[in-house]
Amino acid sequence: MALQRQNDSRNDIMNAFDPKYNDNMSYQFIGEESEFIPLMASEEDENLNIDEVPEELPILPLRNTVLFPGVVIPITVGRDKSIKLIRDANKGSKIIGVLTQMDVEVEEPEQDDLYEVGTVAQILKMLRMPDGSTTAIIQGKRRFTLESLTATEPYLKAKVSLFNEHKPEAGDSEFEATVSSIRDMALEIIQASPNLPSEAAFAIKNIESPGFLVNFISSNLNAETEEKQEMLEVSDLKQRATMLLQGLHKEFQLLELKNQIQSKVKVDIDRQQREYFLHQQMRMIQEELGNGESQDIKELRQKAAKKKWPAAVKKTFEKELAKLERMNSMVAEYSVQLNYLEFMIELPWNTYTKDKFDLNRAKRILDRDHFGLEKVKERILEHLAVLKLRGDMRAPILCLAGPPGVGKTSLGKSIAEALGRSYSRMSLGGMRDESEIRGHRKTYIGAMPGRILQNLKKAGAANPVFILDEIDKLSHDIHGDPSSALLEVLDPEQNSTFHDNFLDVDFDLSKVLFIATANNLGNIQPALRDRMEIIHISGYSVEEKIEIAKKHLLPKQIKEHGLSPEHLKLRKPALEYLIQHYTRESGVRRLEQQVAAVVRKAAVAIASEQEFDPIITKERLNDMLGPAIPRERYTQFNRAGVVVGLAWTAVGGDILYIETSLSKGKGRLSLTGNLGGVMKESAQLALEFLKSNAGLLDLDQELFDRWNVHLHVPEGATPKDGPSAGITMLTALASAFTQRKVKAGLAMTGEITLRGQVLPVGGIKEKVLAARRADIKEVILCEDNRRDVEEIEPAYVKGLKFHYVRTMEEVLSIALLKQKVAQAIRIE
Repeated sequence: MALQRQNDSRNDIMNAFDPKYNDNMSYQFIGEESEFIPLMASEEDENLNIDEVPEELPILPLRNTVLFPGVVIPITVGRDKSIKLIRDANKGSKIIGVLTQMDVEVEEPEQDDLYEVGTVAQILKMLRMPDGSTTAIIQGKRRFTLESLTATEPYLKAKVSLFNEHKPEAGDSEFEATVSSIRDMALEIIQASPNLPSEAAFAIKNIESPGFLVNFISSNLNAETEEKQEMLEVSDLKQRATMLLQGLHKEFQLLELKNQIQSKVKVDIDRQQREYFLHQQMRMIQEELGNGESQDIKELRQKAAKKKWPAAVKKTFEKELAKLERMNSMVAEYSVQLNYLEFMIELPWNTYTKDKFDLNRAKRILDRDHFGLEKVKERILEHLAVLKLRGDMRAPILCLAGPPGVGKTSLGKSIAEALGRSYSRMSLGGMRDESEIRGHRKTYIGAMPGRILQNLKKAGAANPVFILDEIDKLSHDIHGDPSSALLEVLDPEQNSTFHDNFLDVDFDLSKVLFIATANNLGNIQPALRDRMEIIHISGYSVEEKIEIAKKHLLPKQIKEHGLSPEHLKLRKPALEYLIQHYTRESGVRRLEQQVAAVVRKAAVAIASEQEFDPIITKERLNDMLGPAIPRERYTQFNRAGVVVGLAWTAVGGDILYIETSLSKGKGRLSLTGNLGGVMKESAQLALEFLKSNAGLLDLDQELFDRWNVHLHVPEGATPKDGPSAGITMLTALASAFTQRKVKAGLAMTGEITLRGQVLPVGGIKEKVLAARRADIKEVILCEDNRRDVEEIEPAYVKGLKFHYVRTMEEVLSIALLKQKVAQAIRIE
């Protein structure tokens, strides 16, 4: 008799009598290439107690498993100590001691965590599973008693003593009757359970040894680990057989009860079917009496008669409605089908709002609600003009990219009003489930349509202005990637046949004006970014913020706080001081909060009937808002190696000091200031260029091997990265090695190459405005950045002188003076 070995990865036994394990045990599929592990014959059972057992054994602790003598089980080894134990034993005698843990949660069991009685086991096979785990097939040999642990490293070892087995005398009729009852009861359980294979009965019939039969069935009994351990610790085989028979009787009774319950459930299902047919007959009778259709179906038919939907959609609706009519209204599927049809009929099929083609009116609305943002306004007016001339066109997919607080989201409402369309907004921040876009299949419990169609249903039209807010904050997990689902939504060639899993018919999204907003385009996957028309929105200048505060923020806050314009007046100098000393951002969100704080102070004074001067000055702002934020201004340093760079941040531009110092050494370069990888590479590039072109500055090549260079960028807690500080770093290094002064009032930005070329960088508007705020007088830029400067309003760059360069030689000739700094160190 033989059992086919399974490549089983669980660490519990193959429980032949437990339905939850039945799919992991099979006796059929026996082919020519299968490996076989023989069951124990009678003579082998007799020899179990004869085999010699070492006094010291390596101990393998098991969870939820009790190994009986003669029984073969697969175990998955997960703990490092256990893996080493199995490997060492498999190379040696293959004999180990197996003990069951009392508490499965203990990772490093000690003697008190293990039962005292265990089983000596022999490793039959060790397997490396596809998932990388180790599985061993072991066979119990005989029982032992744990005396004491002798070692815990590299795995448990223990001194053991033999556990003697007391077998009944030959011809004991009571024991033979008990064994026969055990065999019969096990066969009855197999026959009564639909989940157990019939081959299990064949195996039990062919077990000849009474002791092994008791052990085999005890091992596979559906009982708790404590009960099985109690059986293992019984030395008298006759007593153990009696305990097993009691357990089998209990199992058989539970199985009979389960079968009775299943039979009762089947009767209940039959009753439901009978009721369904009776309801159908009742419906037919009601139709004969003129009371055929339910109120729900009548309302659906009336609404459907007024819909102007495509023929394919109409056909699907009628088919699903006919299915609803055939359903029993008492079953759960009825409400699911009814919800589906109600959603389908409430969608705006071929329902469009009429666009208002008055371009002057549209421009007035956009200018009224938002200051600046000229590129966006221009693009909307272009779309409206083409729509007016052509009469029909696919809507563009726009993406407004810029820092927080510049009005990207609120711009959608103004665009909707300017076009005369409905407005809908969907926040994508943190969304990580694809079904949020495409919906669930309606066959699932609690299925819902995607949020795209849900918002269109709320909008009541198929051509709204649809804001996809924070598209760069999309996430993904095991439930799918919503950014990939948006590829269909935001592709003008595909979205005319958008497929929602819940609706299960195509819906036309081509007339929807999608406007996405983002702070960081780098977080948007390339395929999705390629489908959108990117419009960059840079931060506001101080002058723009003053106008926004005067025209929008201050009137809004005065109205929201119940005041009138006469109660509070913020003049331009006070607004400029408020912006420069109490906010540091590209947008106006923080500015609105500070304006609201000023208005609240005024509201408290007026409500308390205190004397209050409505004109707010700079001095009064300090009293109302507290100490001002220190403003970053240019400071001239009379020392070599310090140069001012320009940086872009998420809240606008800023100036950046690059500091360099030299010390005697072996030419080591140290970089500090929380610099990113690209910025560190720029510093290495600058130093290598200076070494290879030392002759340009009359420097000795050997100087670089005798001086250590330390380059630091202040505000070390702030992470910094990017290539735009390349020319600044090179200028700082050149100044340090030559000890020449750097031109006062000068700032610069640009990327460098090993060939000494200066490359263009981004964020020019923010950087230039930051330079002007910091009282910088001259700025060095790449020649290719000239067009970026020309796009800035002339008033915002008034007083700045720009130097446009292509090579590092030009940068050094402008930035470095012939004069050396005071107290110059001698570099030689």
